[in-house]
Amino acid sequence: MKKLQILLVMLMLPMLTWAQSKVNASEIIAKINRGEAVSYKNAEIVGDLDLTKLQNMKQKEQKGDHSTKEYISTVTAPLSFVNCTFKGDVLAYFNPDNGVNMVNTRNEVYNTNFEQEVRFDGCVFEEASAFKYSEFNEGASFISTRFSEEALFKYSKFRKLANFSSATFRGDANFKYVTFPVKVSFTGATFGSEANFKYTKFEEGVNFQKATFDGTANFKYAKITDSFNIKGANFRGGDDFKYTKLNNRQVSLTTLLEMNRQ
Repeated sequence: MKKLQILLVMLMLPMLTWAQSKVNASEIIAKINRGEAVSYKNAEIVGDLDLTKLQNMKQKEQKGDHSTKEYISTVTAPLSFVNCTFKGDVLAYFNPDNGVNMVNTRNEVYNTNFEQEVRFDGCVFEEASAFKYSEFNEGASFISTRFSEEALFKYSKFRKLANFSSATFRGDANFKYVTFPVKVSFTGATFGSEANFKYTKFEEGVNFQKATFDGTANFKYAKITDSFNIKGANFRGGDDFKYTKLNNRQVSLTTLLEMNRQ
């Protein structure tokens, strides 16, 4: 009888482990609202992780005549997710009319800033991920993370190191108008659709070594200071390097490839 009980417990362990790995997004939001550090590993996050309406949400003061009301939420403690799967949307930007893309007729927008380190390493975003306009005051890491839909980082501000090494972007990778103040890494990243770095500024260089561009590599008007490492990178789609500048000199993809062969 005792052996049978032990056997039943052993058979139930995988089920218990699986059950314990599921975390409701509402539980994470509750921790953030309490100002607690968030740390999960090998977890499945169920439900939308909507960071745009935290308890500390405030309306941003507008200068001049602005019809759009902007509301800012702030994540005050570190976030760490390692090998986690997000089953719903992960939102640090929200347009109440339609989510992340279409025209806002209610003239409201909700954004989220991050005061401490943000880490999404080895994670999977199965649905939307929106960090448009977000400010990352400490390091931001998305190493080996997969974005199933558009990775929306347009207008985001990274104050310190940002790392997207080995990330997979199945939809558009939208980094338009982003400024990276320190060297950023996209080493080994895979861009399945458009890699949009139009008007992006890389103030201490960028590393795209061994990255794969299956869609358009759009660096139109991008400005790079220091180095632009594309050694071993594979450009399979189209490219747009019109008005791209490296150390104040206009460059093309052909020029950059030649420079990286030296």
